[in-house]
Amino acid sequence: MRWIDPPITITQLVNWVQGNGLKRDYVNRSEISAQAMLAVMASEDQLFYQHAGFDWERIEAAMKHNERKPNKIRGGSTISQQTAKNVFLWQGRSYFRKALEFYFTFLIELFWGKQRILEVYLNVIEMGRGVFGIEAAARHYFNKPASRLTRQEASMIAAVLPSPKRYKIKPLSNYVAGRARFIQQQMSYLAPVPEIQRLLRSGAKGTY
Repeated sequence: MRWIDPPITITQLVNWVQGNGLKRDYVNRSEISAQAMLAVMASEDQLFYQHAGFDWERIEAAMKHNERKPNKIRGGSTISQQTAKNVFLWQGRSYFRKALEFYFTFLIELFWGKQRILEVYLNVIEMGRGVFGIEAAARHYFNKPASRLTRQEASMIAAVLPSPKRYKIKPLSNYVAGRARFIQQQMSYLAPVPEIQRLLRSGAKGTY
């Protein structure tokens, strides 16, 4: 899958069986706005460009938080881990699934590289009820291709990622509006980083 897009994922199949629908349309990273790439890194994994698949400090912090507040579970997964889970595995919190997630994360970091991981992530992640991938999300929410997403639009899509079935862009919820503004701030901080710039050059709008 370094070169071939996954035909369907378990998460997509389960969503379709549950009656949530399935909207998706895989696109090459050259057809994805650089704003969208930057927005998901700002929202989900600001150290994506430098870690080897795992943000150990973030994982440790999430584990301590979950011990203190077991009813409010916080995730510590990187974009690489989320990609491995969504492409190869299923949703869940068992130790067995987590072990497999670590295994596949190691493999995709080794064989795919950061650009491919980010491209696949943006194509398979759920971005709304039955809406998978940035192209489907751009057309669903803004009636345009992913290549034309603006900074504000990309930040709004990234804002729903923690819980895409719960948080709403249409109608725009207060949470999503506030989180989108925060994400835009983080985008401004990340944009000048040389490693980030190299990742963004593969996007439809070049550098940030």
